[in-house]
Amino acid sequence: MISDQPLSQRVYRLLSDGQLHAGTMLASSCGVSRNAVWKAVEDLRAAGVDVQAVAHRGYRIGHASELLDAGRIAASLPEVIRTRLRAGACVWRTASTNLDLMLRDAGPAGTFDFLTAECQTQGRGRRTRPWLAPPCAAICLSLSWNFAALPAHPGALSLAVGVCVLRALQRLGVQGVALKWPNDLVVQGSKLGGILIELRAEAGGPAYIVIGIGMNVVLGEKLRRDIEATGTRAIDLRSLGVERADRNRIVAEMLSSIVQGMEQYEGSGFSAFAAEWRNADALSGETVVVSAEGGNVIGHACGIDIDGALCVQTPTGLQRFVSGDVSVRAAV
Repeated sequence: MISDQPLSQRVYRLLSDGQLHAGTMLASSCGVSRNAVWKAVEDLRAAGVDVQAVAHRGYRIGHASELLDAGRIAASLPEVIRTRLRAGACVWRTASTNLDLMLRDAGPAGTFDFLTAECQTQGRGRRTRPWLAPPCAAICLSLSWNFAALPAHPGALSLAVGVCVLRALQRLGVQGVALKWPNDLVVQGSKLGGILIELRAEAGGPAYIVIGIGMNVVLGEKLRRDIEATGTRAIDLRSLGVERADRNRIVAEMLSSIVQGMEQYEGSGFSAFAAEWRNADALSGETVVVSAEGGNVIGHACGIDIDGALCVQTPTGLQRFVSGDVSVRAAV
């Protein structure tokens, strides 16, 4: 029920149309005091939401987005995908959507759950880096998938998911996105999104994976500066021409593409994705610095192999780097 939702979520919902709303109206609609509304607005601002106050007129949110809704997302899935859905939910706040799904019991093979959150207190990127995303300005999505058995080349799963997300974006009319090994979606060197995969498997038995996807939709200038302070340049869908992006539709497209992709992966492995990945490879032919436990390696990126390993031509010969062991950046 809406009355059970956090007040900051209820206030955001009322402001999500981008119009001015008087504090008295917000208080009346939520059944709380003006002071409680003010505190909720401050909570939203602290979380990174651009809540603007206009004297004697009220509050509004710049570049507001609708809240994610599990019912709308499920209804937007093709019937063949919806029949594989076990459970879907959209919450306001949690520590980590990936962690929440990793704690669940696996369902039957070929089924999936999904979970989104507007706020993550422990959202993670690769190598445990924090993922910064204010409420409703990004997509923080996790979905689980149950393989009957661990597929071949599991290390390439994140690359296959990258292709699936790219397919979904292309269906939505988003162009110019490339894939940066091993798990980033980038536009001319700026990060649009990232992928984090976690696996729970038994020897010779079923495999339960959780796929986490973070996607920037509308970044304010403050958040963009905060992200750049971590060493990453960021870009969002709005900068790519997606105005008033329907996040529910975007999530549904990504879920549909990934579920179809996991079925492909189970049958054909990474070979079903390799050509598309190579066509979108952001590092191909670039001079790169690979930072591994043994130190930095400089060379020319020359694509990936069938296992999803990055291949780098160095002065001492061709070297392979496996996802999860290294980080990669363009050499200066």
